Amino acid sequence: MCGATTGGLSVAGIDTTKEAVIQGRVLRSGNPVSGAYVRLLDADGEFTAEVPTSATGHFRFFAGDGAWTLRTLAPGAKTDRVVRAARGSVAEVDVELEAA
Repeated sequence: MCGATTGGLSVAGIDTTKEAVIQGRVLRSGNPVSGAYVRLLDADGEFTAEVPTSATGHFRFFAGDGAWTLRTLAPGAKTDRVVRAARGSVAEVDVELEAA
């Protein structure tokens, strides 16, 4: 699978030497959750961006180097997950939803 991370979204066409990529899936009981919202919060907890998950539960952000919090919201669930982004790499994250 040229340009793809194992089990994740393809990074073909993305110059990962210039971008810090955070991507992954939102799951509930191991199943993909479509239509959830994933927020990207900076080190101070400030809102930076938000994306909905795809039909397969996937999301992607382009971020600066450093620690970020992914706040995932779906009906009946809210989960925070800290992830470290670094230019030149792809942070691949599976977020398992917990009850709100």
